[in-house]
Amino acid sequence: NFSNKPIALSAANARLFGTGAIAEKDQISEVEAVLKNPQGKVTVCQTAPAVRINLSDALGLPPGTISTGKMVTALKQLGFKYVFDTNFSADMTIVEEASELVKRIQDPSAGPLPMFTSCCPAWVNYVEQSDPELIPQLSSCRSPMGMLSSAIRKDFTEVKNIKPTDVFNVAIMPCTAKKDEIERPQLYTKDGVKETDYVITTRELMRMIKKAKINFKKLPDTPFDTLYAESTGAGAIFCGSGGVMEAALRTAYKLITGNEMADYHVKAVRGLDGIKIATVDIGGTPVSVAVAQGIANAKKLIKKVRSGDEDVKNVKFIEVMACPGGCV
Repeated sequence: NFSNKPIALSAANARLFGTGAIAEKDQISEVEAVLKNPQGKVTVCQTAPAVRINLSDALGLPPGTISTGKMVTALKQLGFKYVFDTNFSADMTIVEEASELVKRIQDPSAGPLPMFTSCCPAWVNYVEQSDPELIPQLSSCRSPMGMLSSAIRKDFTEVKNIKPTDVFNVAIMPCTAKKDEIERPQLYTKDGVKETDYVITTRELMRMIKKAKINFKKLPDTPFDTLYAESTGAGAIFCGSGGVMEAALRTAYKLITGNEMADYHVKAVRGLDGIKIATVDIGGTPVSVAVAQGIANAKKLIKKVRSGDEDVKNVKFIEVMACPGGCV
């Protein structure tokens, strides 16, 4: 059956349809209209970690160059008054998610296990539309983008003495499904205001920079604006497959034992294998976890869990990202 409802796809799933056959909904003109004529709005944006690398590849710098400072300068030149780092809220998500996991492990009434990550909107859409029985097992945490947009709309406006409705808030993300995520009712304020006005993708930002004739390679470096600028290494690895899991396990270990992990690199959950399973000792308690890349692998893993497969019967926490490699 076909309907008129739009389909939210991750970047990887979009690629399955063939080069040029499908693209993000271009919202450059809407964003540029406000940047050129703010009409009293305070223009704010946040950027995901992958953006600062992918821009380099597209705008003439050596592949893999981390161009954070140039990216911030370019965004300022485009008209954003404040530029914040989504890594800040990735740390927030990690702490919240690890706390929720610990509660579920220690208190069965806190929620069913295994708990699944909820930061990938394409994965959440799949659960809601195709496997709703899993909804209670999703973490209740917002994505880092969702958390930071809420903080911008509430805390930032309070610090700056700005009305929440006077902020024009844009998120710059590598993922097309983020455009759908910001339409969720949960991501509106109590007064009915969208916490994130628009999401533009890395490709859209690249086109905006080229259109403005900004020489990206020659730009000086500018730091992120304070308030939402600092982050830990856990926030930095959040976007890669296995990164959410590794960061959450470090934090859960700290919450349970009061100590830092001696070996904080949980290598068994990283890498490009479709399904990864590992067991980590946390204060004498073995905690089994799993990571799946791509919905097809997630479905295989879920089938294993439901069938009581020996490999996963004790798994407490599962990370799923729709795109191979994660949000890159």
